[in-house]
Amino acid sequence: MKIEKDTAVTLRFKVVEIQGKVLEESKEPMVYLHGGYGNTLPKIEEALDGQEPGYQSTLELQPQDAFGLRDENLVQTISKKQFPPGVKVGGQLEGRSEDGKSIAFTVMKIKGDTVILDGNHPLAGKALRFSLTVTDVRKASEEEIAHRHVHGEHGHHH
Repeated sequence: MKIEKDTAVTLRFKVVEIQGKVLEESKEPMVYLHGGYGNTLPKIEEALDGQEPGYQSTLELQPQDAFGLRDENLVQTISKKQFPPGVKVGGQLEGRSEDGKSIAFTVMKIKGDTVILDGNHPLAGKALRFSLTVTDVRKASEEEIAHRHVHGEHGHHH
């Protein structure tokens, strides 16, 4: 079966910085709903569209096609008094962007009475190389299409 809109695609992947540092490698296959549902990066969907199980590809994506450019407006310095006890560097907190959208902030530094938060994706601003191997393609169920994601093994569980 070919990868097309409303198919569930199973793949193995590796993400590497252009300089060669491995950032992530799938231990278990990843499954996503293909067809513009936002379950993977658009350039990955574009590269896999029309392919079949066994297809392998390596894509080099610039930051704007991967996790975006860094936005220094998403770096904030906040009083430590506004945080619950036990805030640690590397921890994540949910907050709101200026336009009211939910955003995950990572605690970058705690300096005296201030905490520095970064709302950028940890891979924002980085050019990345994705190595992909398609291991399976199947027709998505009506429920998966309605929910806009894959269910079951390696997918979303309700």
